[in-house]
Amino acid sequence: MNQLKWRGVGAAMAVAALVSACGGSGPETSAAQAPSLLAVAGATSFGVTVASGLLTVDTGAGLVFKVKQAGGDISSIKYNNGPELQGASGKGTHISSGIGATVTYEVVGNVAKITLTTPTLVHYLLVREGENNIYMGTYVTAEPTVGELRWIARLRSSVLTNVPEESNNAGNNGAIESTDVFGLPNGETRSKYFGNQRAIDLTMRGVTGSGIGVFMAYGNRESSSGGPFYNDIQNQSGGDQEVYNYMNSGHNQTEPNRMGFHGPYAMLFTSGETPTAIPDMSWVGNYNLLGWVGADGRGVVHGAGLSGMTPGYAYTVGFANAAAQYWTKADAVTGEYTAPAMKAGTYTMTVYKHEYAVSTDTVTVAAGATTELASRDVAAKDPGNKVPLWRIGEWDGAPLGFVNSSRLRNMHPSDVRHSPWVQPDYYVGTSRPDTGFSPYQWKDVNGTITIKFKLKASQIAPLTVRAGITAVISGGRPKAQVNGWVSSNPAASSQPNSRSITLGSYRGNNAMYSFNVPASALVVGENTLSLTAISGSSGTAYLSPGYAYDAVDVIKTP
Repeated sequence: MNQLKWRGVGAAMAVAALVSACGGSGPETSAAQAPSLLAVAGATSFGVTVASGLLTVDTGAGLVFKVKQAGGDISSIKYNNGPELQGASGKGTHISSGIGATVTYEVVGNVAKITLTTPTLVHYLLVREGENNIYMGTYVTAEPTVGELRWIARLRSSVLTNVPEESNNAGNNGAIESTDVFGLPNGETRSKYFGNQRAIDLTMRGVTGSGIGVFMAYGNRESSSGGPFYNDIQNQSGGDQEVYNYMNSGHNQTEPNRMGFHGPYAMLFTSGETPTAIPDMSWVGNYNLLGWVGADGRGVVHGAGLSGMTPGYAYTVGFANAAAQYWTKADAVTGEYTAPAMKAGTYTMTVYKHEYAVSTDTVTVAAGATTELASRDVAAKDPGNKVPLWRIGEWDGAPLGFVNSSRLRNMHPSDVRHSPWVQPDYYVGTSRPDTGFSPYQWKDVNGTITIKFKLKASQIAPLTVRAGITAVISGGRPKAQVNGWVSSNPAASSQPNSRSITLGSYRGNNAMYSFNVPASALVVGENTLSLTAISGSSGTAYLSPGYAYDAVDVIKTP
């Protein structure tokens, strides 16, 4: 069988005339045009071989993978002459769900570059000689027709046997919600939505087997959507072992999709060990990638510090506009921060106490320059700084410290490992949030939560009940009643249209509901506060209107 292997610039130029004779235009040509060319003499194992409708890419270090000339899917992956790693389902490893791309390639020095092109999406696969990594970038001008932008590696389950438990659907006895949340015979639940990291926490994750590991390095998230605390799918098992890089999806996403260049990111192949460091990926910008913005188009923001921080909380400084998003952690003592190199432009800057926004501003970033910001106070807009008569939870933007809080992102609400969502009346001063207050409330599950609290004669005055929420299903929100006084129905907050809290995500848009209770409604001694889930929409059980709590407290009416 005639084959072509290109290695390096010299080899590429040596066949340029032959490529031209086949209708090509030089070192980067359509992969479908070259299969009849003869092998280049002296080519080493590193390079790209064209035969039988496939590009075979050899890193020269043990990783060999094949890309279909028709469409661009990866159809075979082998490491160190080991078994086939590509999944047995017959589905490819690809961007989105396969894009039917035109495939071209070139080898320049010690780098092989494959380009997959459609009218609205261009995806790049790059390898460097001697490195068992597939470096990638994706440029989009429109959302893929499947409605989400993701890289998915479909790997062989018989070889890669060590996988994250929360997203391993093997042995399930059927879907319990939609077609993507599954129950096990023992009452536990599994889904690709469970156990995923927040964007700010993304580390290399993957699957392993005997002598082999495949890991995803997610790269910067500047063109993704949802901000630093957004989490999306990373793994799914039960058929093929699936390893993802989700760049956007609409899974409880809080902002519009961003177009442009996504990445770089990479799949890393090892002998089973987790890579000790994320590899440098900046070099891919030297290879003419659409939408790439280099250092000369970026600037830096440096902040002198944050004042008024609450001890014990991490503070994050985020930047976002329609084109990009960034974040950095502030120093725990001084609040000083330096943002990563950002595309030039004007951004909304938000300071978060854990996940609660306590400060917003506008900042302009100039290419090649450092924007210096003076110290700013983050205490004034922090609801946690109001002295309450009592408080359940903390104003941190997340349903932490409540019943089941440690399990919210790892399992469905119906999972047998959860404590009951219906809790007895909560007594302020006696009950504890971690054993007596539900972080989630649904109209059809625990539709009314009752809180008992005592007041002295000196405390009878207009009071404000504040209830904070972080995510919502079907327009759910709380309505308050204190003794005989009943609030009006509050308006729904602005939230993504999502199942959210059944999908291991409590991250929507934080919202606070304030109910001003007149003094005439209060009594000396025991008072009763009822919070009832309401909505104009409907559903059943865990898909009925609901929400996640941030905190509930009572303060003197301002």
